[in-house]
Amino acid sequence: MAEAHQAVAFQFTVTPDGVDFRLSREALKHIYLSGINSWKKRLIRIKNGILRGVYPGSPTSWLVVIMATVGSSYYNVDISMGLVCYIQRCLPEGCGPYRTPQTQALASMVVFSTGVWMLGIFFFRQTLKLLLSYHGWMFEMHGRTSHFTKVWAVSRSCWRASGIWFQILGESPFGVLNWGGETGGHWCLVHGLVLVLRVWDPAPQVFANLLPFTPLAPSPALSALYPQICVRLLSSRRPMLYSFQTSLPKLPVPSVSATIQRYLESVRPLLNDEEYCRKEKLAKEFQEKIAPRLQKYLILKSWWATNYVSDWWEEYIYLRGRTPLMVNSNYYVMDFVFIRNTDMQAARLGNIVHAMITYRRKLDREQIKPVMALGIVPMCSYQMERMFNTTRIPGKETDVLQHLSESRHVAVYHRGRFFKVWLYEGSSLLKPRDLELQFQRILDDPSPPQPGEERLAALTAGGRVEWAQARQTYFSSGKNRAALDTIERAAFFVALDEESHGYDPEDEASLSLYGKALLHGNCYNRWFDKSFTLIAFKNGQLGLNTEHAWADAPIVGHLWEFVLGTDTFHLGYSETGHCLGKPNLMLAPPQRLQWDIPEKCQAIIESSYKVAKALADDVELYCFQFLPFGKGLIKKCRTSPDAFVQIALQLAHFRDRGKFCLTYEASMTRMFREGRTETVRSCTSESTAFVKAMVEGTHKKADLQNLFRKASEKHQNMYRLAMTGAGIDRHLFCLYLVSKYLGVNSPFLAEVLSEPWRLSTSQIAQFQIRMFDPNKYPNHLGAGGGFGPVADDGYGVSYMIAGENTIFFHVSSKFSSSETNAQRFGNHIRQALLDIADLFQVPKADG
Repeated sequence: MAEAHQAVAFQFTVTPDGVDFRLSREALKHIYLSGINSWKKRLIRIKNGILRGVYPGSPTSWLVVIMATVGSSYYNVDISMGLVCYIQRCLPEGCGPYRTPQTQALASMVVFSTGVWMLGIFFFRQTLKLLLSYHGWMFEMHGRTSHFTKVWAVSRSCWRASGIWFQILGESPFGVLNWGGETGGHWCLVHGLVLVLRVWDPAPQVFANLLPFTPLAPSPALSALYPQICVRLLSSRRPMLYSFQTSLPKLPVPSVSATIQRYLESVRPLLNDEEYCRKEKLAKEFQEKIAPRLQKYLILKSWWATNYVSDWWEEYIYLRGRTPLMVNSNYYVMDFVFIRNTDMQAARLGNIVHAMITYRRKLDREQIKPVMALGIVPMCSYQMERMFNTTRIPGKETDVLQHLSESRHVAVYHRGRFFKVWLYEGSSLLKPRDLELQFQRILDDPSPPQPGEERLAALTAGGRVEWAQARQTYFSSGKNRAALDTIERAAFFVALDEESHGYDPEDEASLSLYGKALLHGNCYNRWFDKSFTLIAFKNGQLGLNTEHAWADAPIVGHLWEFVLGTDTFHLGYSETGHCLGKPNLMLAPPQRLQWDIPEKCQAIIESSYKVAKALADDVELYCFQFLPFGKGLIKKCRTSPDAFVQIALQLAHFRDRGKFCLTYEASMTRMFREGRTETVRSCTSESTAFVKAMVEGTHKKADLQNLFRKASEKHQNMYRLAMTGAGIDRHLFCLYLVSKYLGVNSPFLAEVLSEPWRLSTSQIAQFQIRMFDPNKYPNHLGAGGGFGPVADDGYGVSYMIAGENTIFFHVSSKFSSSETNAQRFGNHIRQALLDIADLFQVPKADG
């Protein structure tokens, strides 16, 4: 077939006349352009590496320091205090036109200036790291700021202000250089540049010709031009995506005693007195006998590694898991649910894919602004590195993440067929209208699936061992290897569904069906190994299914916010619903991937499909929009919205099951380098006391309010501890791994790591980037996303506090458990939120 032929760079046959080469121009063209593009990206990475390495400095600031030094020498001002002369004496003597005393003087000034510049960068970086290591500001109540925190805030502000030596933050820093009068600093800078050019070029008139005056004596024209030249030299340089990475502090290792104390405190409301005494005894024995040795190894790792948790967490929690990724690990993200820009499936994909590759280009060039907490504390960005061009490769014992530096195509699935769609024509990214054309060609293609092709992706939805064995046996050579490489080396995976899904406020079940379609689909129309699968439904509604090992949900949320905002407010659609512009009808059509799947492999595919189908059918997902109020009215209760919802979940769960359970809430540790997540144990003694009082119904409202505030303050403190590296579970997890490496048996750690999380919760981040004003466009809201239950007899709850007036919930459980029911628990959540709001007499909206 023609498309199969184009996938090969060249073919040859042996004839009596010799060897006959048949070259494919299209393939060679793509190879050539791919090489050119790769070299461009290498050069960009080199440039970014240099700029990132000297941040907050820049090449222009280095030049400014040199000019200041040279300019000061012009006025016989030795700002080096003799160091320049010392350096000049140490320089080797030589002969030739460039070994004159003037060039040696200039070289010594450059050496001195470079040393001062690098010393300044080192000082700023170490100061920033010291400032970022302080987290006391998180634990202080509003209006009760300590003197130490005030000093920290002033120091942080001074750090940013002092960066004017290296970047401009709205004002010119010439006052710092103003040792020669009001314009003396300008004078020194420009004359320094002139002297540098004079020494560099025997004919200084080359530079002088660029100016409408002679730059050797003050003049009105010169004074007017000085500020312009200096502003140009000291132009603003904003931080790049990874500029703060080396300034972020390392995740600290908590003390064993503190971790065990917090652990015992967290399980106290779940155990009776006898069980608690037993647990306390085990903990004390572990702390005194085993823990000191394990802790030493962990501290040693924290000194050596960038982060003492993240690599082990990725490997042992994600990559070594042998159960299916679908439902158990992957999660989903929803589209805007109240607006629809177009009903045309191919057009929506054209804009979205174009926006995604635009985001990838910004990511490669580090042009994305670092996420800042409170606008001043940078978050770690390392998880973004593997967002695109990444696939999880199955293994018999452990999987590996394959990340490529470049990919120029996406893999597409539609009606049982796989396609390859190029994203570039030459070195230019295809326009949205051209991408729409390519996707529409796939939709219009009437060809049937090849034998075994339709349900091939079920291998990624089943057991990991079975998939690894099948991959090694049937996909390691020939056309199967080539086709599989096309999928695994794609920028991401695209699924064109034949069904329509979305949220209809008049039909509550529509949101749950939408979530189910994103979570698992029909078990063979998603490639669950890809970093993410972009899903396009027939009505133009979209969503993501995301693999979890490479990053956490806020990272995907950052991409999704950019993509949806770009699609709606920057790219747009025509009146007929198409992408803007005219399509290039001369583009080569998408390529069908060719497979040769034997019957034995088809039987394995069918077996994986049955495993995945049973898992998907067992998942009950209940998604709903809570309309009475959102964070706007919660704040009137003088508590954090997250604490409000978490306490409501405890109340709902007790009403649903009649008991408390170990509760997991995901928190982030991205204030530390390569930080990922930490667990907040939301079921506390304070929250259980409040829940019991609510259920009893005999307490006064004032007493209930007091109990609620105590529970809320406790939860917020637990969250802060988790964010600042003083959590419980990651420390115990790492101690457990060290004990396994050393062959040490710890009954305490074994029990801790085997405790089931019957209520697993997570809040979805939003508005990480300001693509639009949510107050101006209140209907531009996504519904968040969700995940499957962690325990077979438990619940998974994801929620997004979407603006001031609504909250979205995604509740999952399993039909096979007689103790759980997602819709029943969702109704309990609704009632718990209303009951807590009534305690504070918060007025609720109708709905």
